[in-house]
Amino acid sequence: MKLFLCRIRFFSRTIAVTKPTHQAGVEKIERGIRYAIVAVFLVGLRRRKLAAVVNAVISLAGTFVPSAVERLCGVEFRPWQRVYIESAMFTHSVGMLGPYDDVWWWDHLTHTHSASILAGVVHVVARRRGRDPNTRVLAVVVCLGLLWELVELAIHTGADRLDIDPVLVSYGHEDTAWDLVFNLLGAFLVLVFGDHFLDNLASATE
Repeated sequence: MKLFLCRIRFFSRTIAVTKPTHQAGVEKIERGIRYAIVAVFLVGLRRRKLAAVVNAVISLAGTFVPSAVERLCGVEFRPWQRVYIESAMFTHSVGMLGPYDDVWWWDHLTHTHSASILAGVVHVVARRRGRDPNTRVLAVVVCLGLLWELVELAIHTGADRLDIDPVLVSYGHEDTAWDLVFNLLGAFLVLVFGDHFLDNLASATE
């Protein structure tokens, strides 16, 4: 009996240590992402790049969205899901320092990444309401993608007229077309893999 109790204590201590250690690792990654975004903010200030500064502030706020959603909606993200969302904030903000201009695939990556997050939200909401997510995912990603491109163009045009650094940059019609294509790629990934990778968020019903 004494040996049995000792084993129970051992396993309970192992679980107690393992879970916080894993959680601490995720929290370190999250802090690292936030520190990196703060670094983008500071570099933007030093270079006097308004776009980098503003996008870094918005991206930093965005890294706290998963925690806010968990509190408000009563859901729990898996660690990789939190990192996936928050890393999108980093790749977008750091892109404003040069990769959007200098790295040909950077814009494609960020559009696919961001669109997959938007598509994931739509997928989860549809599943929780017992509805087919496929058409909804495509409709929302296409419509909001077009709206984003129009807003981006309007901000860029207005900034040019005011002779200031644009917060968002439009690179022309061809770039817009590619943005929409990679938005659809992000939506397609969610349509294919959403039920498997988002089941923890979509299983609850309202």
